[in-house]
Amino acid sequence: MELALIALLGGGLALDATSVGQFMLSRPLVAGALTGWMLGDPALGLLIGTLLELYLLVSFPSGGAQFPEGATATVVAVATASASSTPGAVPVAIAVGLLWGQIGGFSITALRKANGFIVPEPADSLRGTELIAAAHLAAVGLDFFRGVLITGTGVAIGRMVVARVGAPWPLGERESFALVIAGAAVSVGILLHDLGGFRKRRALFVTGLALGIVGARLL
Repeated sequence: MELALIALLGGGLALDATSVGQFMLSRPLVAGALTGWMLGDPALGLLIGTLLELYLLVSFPSGGAQFPEGATATVVAVATASASSTPGAVPVAIAVGLLWGQIGGFSITALRKANGFIVPEPADSLRGTELIAAAHLAAVGLDFFRGVLITGTGVAIGRMVVARVGAPWPLGERESFALVIAGAAVSVGILLHDLGGFRKRRALFVTGLALGIVGARLL
């Protein structure tokens, strides 16, 4: 039952990304908090959502570009980490989530191609709006089903992976957290480069560094 609820949450968040709403609920920060709240551990969800927000800031969902699906990555990561209390649970869950976010991105590309087959022909669309509305609802339904399937599969596989890898994980909790933060710092550095580099964005870099230090101390 829990896996089914998580999968349904993933399907709903998948719709928010593009098909319905776009209320930013599918951003990793929000998706992580929602997933953690559903699983009874909102602090864990917020932590992983924040980290994945940093990892995925460099992915700009613009035009027809292929990009990782942040909502899928976050829901899978939080649900995977919640299944284990070992020091390796969070880094392994984040790795699985990032991988599954890429798979979610591939599925979005496949869905776009599939939607081309259900769009009415121009001659048919002239007969009324019913065919257009039906095609739109079918596309929304396919996106929801895709989100449910990808999320549910990712959580099931992720929990199996963390059960095998989490226990023999060689690093302690502090070292594991430092490893994850280092990866997030690389992603933020790439974003800074894309925004013009250190020379043009010194204030942004200093502000981000200060916030990172404060956040690390609070955590």
